[in-house]
Amino acid sequence: MSALVTRDLAVHYGPITAISKLSISVRAGEIACLVGSNGAGKSSSLKGIMGLENASGGVLLNGVAVENLPTSGRVQQGIALVPEGRHVFPHMTVQDNLLAGYRGRHGVDVSARMADIMTIFPRLEERLDQLAGTMSGGEQQMLAIGRALMSEPKVLLLDEPTLGLSPAMVDRVAETLATLRKKGLAILLAEQNLNMALSVADHGYVLEMGQPTLSASAAVLRSDPRVREAYLGAE
Repeated sequence: MSALVTRDLAVHYGPITAISKLSISVRAGEIACLVGSNGAGKSSSLKGIMGLENASGGVLLNGVAVENLPTSGRVQQGIALVPEGRHVFPHMTVQDNLLAGYRGRHGVDVSARMADIMTIFPRLEERLDQLAGTMSGGEQQMLAIGRALMSEPKVLLLDEPTLGLSPAMVDRVAETLATLRKKGLAILLAEQNLNMALSVADHGYVLEMGQPTLSASAAVLRSDPRVREAYLGAE
């Protein structure tokens, strides 16, 4: 069974439809990516799945229909979002930022979650008492991912996690996603950096102007001349 399924998902901003007819499936231990240019509907898709925007269509988490649940109810069903721009709490410590993610879901062993996240991000352990706003962009991204993981999600959504990061930190994010996949998470990545997304993903969905236009394995998309010309600058 897939951990995350959407069926004809559509997201609306008043009379404007930002994304329509998005049907995806992500299994545990799999990474899927949504790729496309700015305004293609990637972020809107994630917000619709999380219940943060007005949406229609089906959303299932581990076989449970959640489209009628508020965001908090979906979090309880085991989904978490790492938002674009990180949105850490700058005047709170690293530890308090992490605990803010823990409070989003009941029945989670906070000590075990902290220990697990320190294993993934040892740099955070060194900086638990540091204010998040004094950290570099890459460190804040690690913190944002760690905060989302504190709720022990089964499904992790990431919105443009490499935006504004150095090449070294982009590689670090890719390594982190590969580690989380090995731990059995189902990951849906919205990413404009196509090279990074298709290097780490198992499957990809190409969005254009709010419409899904291609769906294939990451390997197939990497070699597709239409994708290469549109997003990789290949001739």
